[in-house]
Amino acid sequence: MEQNELVISGIGISKNVVRAIVTAAAEKVEGVASVGNGVFASSLISVFAPKTSTGMPTVECSGEDGKLHVSVHLSVFYGYPFTKLAADVRQAVNAAVEEQIGVPAESVDVCIDNLVFPKE
Repeated sequence: MEQNELVISGIGISKNVVRAIVTAAAEKVEGVASVGNGVFASSLISVFAPKTSTGMPTVECSGEDGKLHVSVHLSVFYGYPFTKLAADVRQAVNAAVEEQIGVPAESVDVCIDNLVFPKE
């Protein structure tokens, strides 16, 4: 059974809270089609793509030595350079985490799991 609480800088934070913060921040980045397979984002993908993916993990988070480590899995729209998109997501996630939790994430790993092409 997975522990659902992280201890970051001496406070306990639910992993679900961290996931919500990360998801909201990443979804605002231009070029991100969805974080994992969220309901809203999947609806958006279905407008632009012939099919959606399922079963992708969304956000993974862990606390090691009181520091937060985050991995976010994305579907992205075709036409956005991956390195710039990943850097923008890292920046947005780190800013949101620091604003909401009060400490920056030690690491933000961006995993691009799916590329969404426009419907033809």
